[in-house]
Amino acid sequence: MPRAKRVEIEEQDITGLKYFRQIGSLLQTLHDVGCERDRAGNRSLLMDQYCSLMLLYLFNPIVTSLRGLQEASELKKVQKKLNCPRTSLGSLSESVAVFDSERLKPIIAALGDKLAPIAKDSRLQDIKHTLTLVDGTVISALPRIAMACFPDAQSSNGGLMNWTLHTHFEVDRHVPTRMDITPTAGGKYDERAVMERVVESDRTYVMDRGYAKFELFNRIVDAGSSYVCRIRNNSVYDVVSQRELSDADQAAHVLCDEIIQLGSGSAKSKPNHRLRLIQIKMAPHQKRTRYGGKKTGPSCDGILRIVTNLTDVPAEIIALMYRYRWTIEIFFRFFKHMLGCRHLLSHSQNGIEIQTYCAIIASMLISLWTGRKPTLRTYEMICWYFTGMCDEEELLSHISKLKKQND
Repeated sequence: MPRAKRVEIEEQDITGLKYFRQIGSLLQTLHDVGCERDRAGNRSLLMDQYCSLMLLYLFNPIVTSLRGLQEASELKKVQKKLNCPRTSLGSLSESVAVFDSERLKPIIAALGDKLAPIAKDSRLQDIKHTLTLVDGTVISALPRIAMACFPDAQSSNGGLMNWTLHTHFEVDRHVPTRMDITPTAGGKYDERAVMERVVESDRTYVMDRGYAKFELFNRIVDAGSSYVCRIRNNSVYDVVSQRELSDADQAAHVLCDEIIQLGSGSAKSKPNHRLRLIQIKMAPHQKRTRYGGKKTGPSCDGILRIVTNLTDVPAEIIALMYRYRWTIEIFFRFFKHMLGCRHLLSHSQNGIEIQTYCAIIASMLISLWTGRKPTLRTYEMICWYFTGMCDEEELLSHISKLKKQND
């Protein structure tokens, strides 16, 4: 089947650019990034302009590629509203090699400070630390992209390279607060090793069984944080004491609540703190196989085993906290399928990280504009506005309805 003809981007296809002014002052801090070596003053595309174009790509479904972004930069409306010059495809591809993606992190933090908590569950009011979900999602890319960033990574996906976006997601504000990009190659890139390097204080980390590691548990507690983590079905432990279950615990399908000693006697390291095991009844399921032989995950025997160092929190609340872990899975779907981050616009590590961090900024902007967590319906409405299919009055009406739901 012949490839569909690419649609040329016209002036009338790009609307709603005034909303980018709200981020313009923050992006202005990036203006001189990468210009240290440009003594002749020849650089025309600067980092703040590149990030503005990246946000335009994320919010405008008409722009679907780097070539489309280059065409958008030729439009007078885009040049005027984004203060961006006409740029070439080569400039877009090569200039990110001198940009520093780390400079976007303070902008993410500044936007995060403006976000108010979104309708926090009243049952979690007594959790003193920030509830933070931790997980990773895999993105596949061509080997030439990944090998340029991580020469020691190996291809294991039919000629494609897999890498992981290690993500920390705050439940209260419903936004990711950091993403670390590594190849899916184990060793120093293993999810637990990456997590150990970025542990912060005053957080309650909610993690799946892939993060179950004694050294990581100790690192979290030593940092002044806490954790709620699922462990594997075959984990070895000794029961120290049993805790009585309340009616609320039993209503939450909690089977038992125990103080345990985790690990065998021959283990080189063990948790250096008191550990609690909560077992919850759930529907058992068997491991399924996708097309191509890929596995969907390990089987479950019908019992969810959760360990935590929170010894003074009711078992039903621990169960509730772990149930929130699925929120990050929903965000990953929004991130890859709605914001289009399955398609990478750059072949350099800086460029890939810039696209990822701009996607986080886009999610935060939606929350700031609407006062609610990003949803498919709201994202679609914003995209309709940016493509001219709905006017500003209709967009503001949609946002107004969302804010009334919060009141």
